[in-house]
Amino acid sequence: MALDCLVVTCDPTLLGQIKTNFRARGASLDLRQDSASAVELASRRHWDGLIIDCDDVAGGKEALVTMRSSRSNQQTLIVAVINGSTSAEAALDMGANFILSKPIEESRLRGVLDVAIPKMEREHRRYFRYDIDLPVRFQNHLGQTFNSRMKNVSEGGMAIKLVDPVHLKGIVPVDFDIPSIQPHPFHAKAEIVWSDSFSIGLRFLHIEKDSEHALQSWLRSLEAQAQFRDIERGR
Repeated sequence: MALDCLVVTCDPTLLGQIKTNFRARGASLDLRQDSASAVELASRRHWDGLIIDCDDVAGGKEALVTMRSSRSNQQTLIVAVINGSTSAEAALDMGANFILSKPIEESRLRGVLDVAIPKMEREHRRYFRYDIDLPVRFQNHLGQTFNSRMKNVSEGGMAIKLVDPVHLKGIVPVDFDIPSIQPHPFHAKAEIVWSDSFSIGLRFLHIEKDSEHALQSWLRSLEAQAQFRDIERGR
């Protein structure tokens, strides 16, 4: 699965360096040249990595702070690029994980990415959602049981087809059977974090130990299947 990263810069030299090094590692890049559109985009979706030109994009520092606090990207790895106006310490305090100072030396950039990319890949696996149609069982605070269908699943949570949000809210027990030759029961507690006209999104808060091992094994199997399909489509 390719990493999806957002670059916020209007500096062609920086963009060229980022493109060369990220694409060599199989990452997909999206570019925004102003902070307002970058913040708006980051509010709507999750990114595996954010590269923010803090000093040479108007509002860059504020964008870093806003993206770090957004629900979608609280755990996303952020590389802050500074150019004299912002100190490394200040950028770290704003929420950056790594700092690059202009002009950026290639050896420094490669060194940062050697550490950052594996962390981004870990975040990608945690967040990436696999499309799945599977029955799911819930229980509300009154002890009433509800059945629904899973739409997708990740290491951190899942989405289900909409059930009445009046009866399913807050923190709920979740049960389903992980598909295999001998289906493994999955038990967890999850928090309802969003809902729309069609779906409800849940974040896993606590997963029973046996269920966690089974979930990890299932997700590895789903990733292998997805990679195989990608290879087949490329032929």
